[in-house]
Amino acid sequence: MILYPAIDLKDGQCVRLLRGEMDQATVFGDDPAAQALAFQDAGCQWLHLVDLNGAFAGKPVNGDAVEAILKATNIPAQLGGGIRDMATIEHWLSRGIERVILGTAAVEDPDLVREAATAFPGKVAVGLDARNGKVATRGWAEDTHHLVSELAKRFEDAGISAIIYTDIERDGAMKGPNVAATAALANLVSIPVIASGGVSSLSDLTTLRDCGAPLNGAISGRALYDGALDLREALAALA
Repeated sequence: MILYPAIDLKDGQCVRLLRGEMDQATVFGDDPAAQALAFQDAGCQWLHLVDLNGAFAGKPVNGDAVEAILKATNIPAQLGGGIRDMATIEHWLSRGIERVILGTAAVEDPDLVREAATAFPGKVAVGLDARNGKVATRGWAEDTHHLVSELAKRFEDAGISAIIYTDIERDGAMKGPNVAATAALANLVSIPVIASGGVSSLSDLTTLRDCGAPLNGAISGRALYDGALDLREALAALA
């Protein structure tokens, strides 16, 4: 199981939000590239990048910070936030992003997901961000009537490389992931599932690893910055 350290970008800085609220941002650093390099040097296999401003604006906003991260590191990175058309997908893949994450587009423009997954095999993931089992979009600001399980099944034959499943109520709250819901989703679809939201300790990671579902990995952010989760210890445990 892969540990994906999260670098959430707001106004060019590394931040963590509480339950996706932009006014509940804690700044952890003003040099995202240096943070990315530190994660790489610790032995991480992947980076998970989010353009938070972009998620609300509907277009890339923290492009300079993403570019700096790509220049500073040589491990693959996945990127979400404000990616809602083919031109933006093509741009980021051409710049060196290994995998783009489509969240809002998965609800509002599912044909784009299918088109992109066909055009760029292995390079497109879907982000399903859940509040009470239903998907939220546009930086988690808008709730929808779509059940996570139903939306995930719709993309079963689309050729996407992964689903990033986030429990919004747990994100940044340091209260542990929603293991039951994550495992249920991973057992429902054949698409690799990455757990996100609330992963705040080594115990959380090992619980996800041993949950009985074929999880691809887990994303952690605040716990790594706060020191609640030791990155090298976590990587060793998951190796």
